[in-house]
Amino acid sequence: MLIGGLQKTSLIDYPDKVCAIIFTQGCNFKCKFCYNPELVLLTDNNQQLTIKEEEIFEFLKKRKALIDGVCVTGGEPTLHKDLPKFLVQIKKMGFLIKLDTNGTNPKMLEKLIKKKLVDYIAMDIKASLVQFLKYKKISGAKINLKNIKKSIEIIKNSGIDYEFRTTVIPGFHKEEDILQIAKEIFPAKKYFLQQFVPSKKMIDKKYKKIKPYSKEILEKMRDKAKEYVERVECRM
Repeated sequence: MLIGGLQKTSLIDYPDKVCAIIFTQGCNFKCKFCYNPELVLLTDNNQQLTIKEEEIFEFLKKRKALIDGVCVTGGEPTLHKDLPKFLVQIKKMGFLIKLDTNGTNPKMLEKLIKKKLVDYIAMDIKASLVQFLKYKKISGAKINLKNIKKSIEIIKNSGIDYEFRTTVIPGFHKEEDILQIAKEIFPAKKYFLQQFVPSKKMIDKKYKKIKPYSKEILEKMRDKAKEYVERVECRM
């Protein structure tokens, strides 16, 4: 496992739980608005800063009474072949596990679910599955939409808690785009519209100039999506 970061406590990353966040290095997407370029764009320098698994386990042992679970995010965690083995160790310590994923590795998702190694999955959906070129442009990578669609179905039928989410970017997402995504994930339990927030750390600095949608516009998109998803909320 290439682990590039550890946040000791979060009250917002795992719904209704106090968790620690483990950041894996490496991603098959190069989303231009990504605010974790040091985890996505691997170099010899940042790989030298990798945190050892043993350090993570030692930390978690000391936090048993203080946190409920662990959120494993990235980068893209499912790229790591050692992920199941890593999660087994965390599970043995009695923690709940939330996994963040872009949905490009349905085989790994299926494996983790079958082995009961995850308790909550959050999957990012970049664009509508009928908009190949837009999905490719946002993700900055070659994509297989069949795999993403398969991951959506695996998650919905997993029997565990989950959410789908889209970072809503002006110039890329309009009301009809969000409505189409909601139709494609139907019937889903939860769908979150995340406010795009410009950052100095983003991979493409041009995105700093994009002005986020207003709260009112996001809420209008939310209300439209509610026609197809049980629970839709905005994250500002």
